[in-house]
Amino acid sequence: MQPDVNLLTADRDRHNLEYIAKVRASGRINDEAADYLTRLYSNGMDCYRDVFHTLGKCFGAPKTAVMEYNPETDLPVEKPIKIADINPLSAYLVNHRLDVDPMRNQFFTSGAAHKIDLSVSSIVTVIVGAQKNVERAIDKVCGKYYRFFIEDVISVVEKTVSDKFGKKQTAETITKIRKCFSEKYITDASAAVLSLIDCSDKELVATLVRNLDKIKKPHKHLNDVWRVKCLFDLIPQARTFIERLHEIMPERVLTVRDKFYDIGNPRNYRDSKVIVNIGTPDNVIPMEIICQVRTFFEFERKTHDYYATLREHPDTADAIIEQEAADLMKDGIDKYNLMICQCLDDLFERVGWNILYSRGGDVSLFEGFPRECKMYYPTHIVDTIMNKLDAAVQNEIFRVVHSSSKLDMTQQIAIFRFMARFVLVAAMPYTRLGKFVKDDGPAARLFNFVMAEVYRYYHKNM
Repeated sequence: MQPDVNLLTADRDRHNLEYIAKVRASGRINDEAADYLTRLYSNGMDCYRDVFHTLGKCFGAPKTAVMEYNPETDLPVEKPIKIADINPLSAYLVNHRLDVDPMRNQFFTSGAAHKIDLSVSSIVTVIVGAQKNVERAIDKVCGKYYRFFIEDVISVVEKTVSDKFGKKQTAETITKIRKCFSEKYITDASAAVLSLIDCSDKELVATLVRNLDKIKKPHKHLNDVWRVKCLFDLIPQARTFIERLHEIMPERVLTVRDKFYDIGNPRNYRDSKVIVNIGTPDNVIPMEIICQVRTFFEFERKTHDYYATLREHPDTADAIIEQEAADLMKDGIDKYNLMICQCLDDLFERVGWNILYSRGGDVSLFEGFPRECKMYYPTHIVDTIMNKLDAAVQNEIFRVVHSSSKLDMTQQIAIFRFMARFVLVAAMPYTRLGKFVKDDGPAARLFNFVMAEVYRYYHKNM
């Protein structure tokens, strides 16, 4: 007999709340943190329905059967499940279609007998995680999140009082703060710090309190009790989805962190993260949506063992393990960018023909493709790259060789500008100089030109 998912979830709710109460009684967390955790771990089935409802509003109905998902292997279990059986105790995977996809049906290659193979699809693979284990969540709140909090408090105190107190008194104050915060779980930083310092300067005290109150509290870092990962083929698709979230539920989007262009992360990790409120304005329950490209995810899966080792032995973290994982992700960037270059090659001829066909004033089939999004390079950077590209086309560094009729310079520039814009919105910046796609075709040469300019911009501003 199939177990009742509502009973199972209610039993898990009781366990979660009992554990939170036990931890609060032991003093590991205070009342403020316990109240926040209680909110996140109450009514698990209702929260999970809100997760499902949010995804439905964004994507519509699933395009394939819902499958169980094994987080240990990062693979679906070949066993369809009914929507009625979905519950917070286990993860599931489902495929949706991004109907507002600006790249839809644009990338294909024609093989033998005119067989069309899609290079990029509009299908989004959505992995909905189970409710985060409460024991692990509290370990994070009391562990690394609390350590971050203490370091932030110390940093604020040093910056604010060092000029007034001098080096010796500031160092003594920092020692007191570390001792106080290590003996007891504290979230009211300003009250705790003021009890440890002797200062009659009211303006300094007011500044100190104002800065301390801005520090994010440890439990507020816990945004992934409810979490979803969306796998897209291309970065512009992920950004289109994020913009759609803003359009259909602007009041629910709490934060957006876009790191697809981030070359400063030592682990070479690239994704975008959105925190959405699946509760009410008065009872905020955050859900984390991670947006990632499919190619990159295949490499991320391989790093899990590396980081599991580092989590288990944080005090003896091996720099070699860190570097091996970072190199693996670097390979993921390379593979993704190679796919973008191949897409560029697929598009090249068709874009040129459509620009020619629109000479009479008709709108090209590629008008607005790829659609520019708000999460993009600054305008002056794009303008600089386009101006350099125009000069390269005028000097015949780039030119369309095979054409049914002679193209004037304006048409040639239009074709290469279009293709460069696609590279800018779709490719991931390289983390090292001299990285390029090894090919001498026009698509590869244009791709390498644009990416070299992007690299130059990043390292000039780092």
